[in-house]
Amino acid sequence: MARVNPLGRRRLLTIGHSYVVGLNRRLAHELAATGEWDVTAVAPARFRGDFAWHEAEAVPGERCTLVPVPTYFSRRVHAMLYGRRVSDLLRREPWDLVHCWEEPYVAAAAQVAAATPARVPLVFATFQNIDKHYPPPFNWIERYTMARADAVIAFGETVRRIVAHRGFPAGRTRVIPPGVDATRFAPDAAMRRDTRRQLGWSDDVPVVGFLGRFVPEKGLPLLMSVLDGVPSPWRALFVGSGPLEPAVRAWAATRGSGVAVETGVAHDDVPRWLNAMDLLCAPSQTTTGWQEQFGRMLIEAFACGVPIAASTSGEIPYVVADAGILLPEADKEQWIRAIGELLRDPAQRRELAARGRARALSTFDWPVVARQHVAFFNSVIDGVATRVA
Repeated sequence: MARVNPLGRRRLLTIGHSYVVGLNRRLAHELAATGEWDVTAVAPARFRGDFAWHEAEAVPGERCTLVPVPTYFSRRVHAMLYGRRVSDLLRREPWDLVHCWEEPYVAAAAQVAAATPARVPLVFATFQNIDKHYPPPFNWIERYTMARADAVIAFGETVRRIVAHRGFPAGRTRVIPPGVDATRFAPDAAMRRDTRRQLGWSDDVPVVGFLGRFVPEKGLPLLMSVLDGVPSPWRALFVGSGPLEPAVRAWAATRGSGVAVETGVAHDDVPRWLNAMDLLCAPSQTTTGWQEQFGRMLIEAFACGVPIAASTSGEIPYVVADAGILLPEADKEQWIRAIGELLRDPAQRRELAARGRARALSTFDWPVVARQHVAFFNSVIDGVATRVA
């Protein structure tokens, strides 16, 4: 039987290295905001992300309880371990469910699996949508954690297929997407005007945008080549950072003031750059070791009312559905035609913008995603209680 606190709420421990960033704890906040759960979010006290160090700090108004803990070997997230306090929390507190937002093959996942008492349901969350064969000890870790898991949340349909291929029971897997703050990410005419003014641009020429890592698999070489072939007038805005930055800047230099490259943009500032775009392109390219796992930029663009043209790599078709334009990954001529048509047709862009905004609100808004988690967590608890009985 689940342990219920005096206020009638269940107790959830959720843990993940990404929780070191306050915005990444939005799920934990929204779970607590439902009023059905007391939520404790465990995060590294300090963690290096892709480009900077982060310190775990509570966000004003945050409904979950943040517990920062030391980590070890964190230069490689596969080998990272949490400090001993995590094991103490897991073993000594009367949790109704433990939710681990670490990939099941990493060392921290094994640590959580080992320290979670057998009577407490354990749910892992995963983005992995490639059938990878890990070397020891990571393959051993994955087998151990999946054997211990009572349920798995797959962040997409392509992820669910991999979980099923690994032999995990379909009835204990649920597809639940990540979420977006549809209040912070929203259409904003004033923000659009001010950002374009900062760039020295008016509304006379539509802006094609890119948001994400500047790496080959995100399709930047294709996009630059495609734009060179689009006959309609355009401007381009590239927001992100990564190893292809010199190549992007060199290409931008040939276009003068018609291309802007913005790096070092904080996540809080992303809405204003999205609002400056008339079209977001996501030309992700599948490789032997990677395909698009989700595409957070897609749901953020949807929420801001920005039309989308995206490739069919990985999870993208399931995220976009009928709310955007889907194109073959490497068909340059089809990309040129599609972008050209969208730039010449503001009515079609407005229709896509409305579809995207509606999809963001109905499917990806954080309160919607949190309610799906609550329903699944409750079903997991009930299912475990039935199996134990």
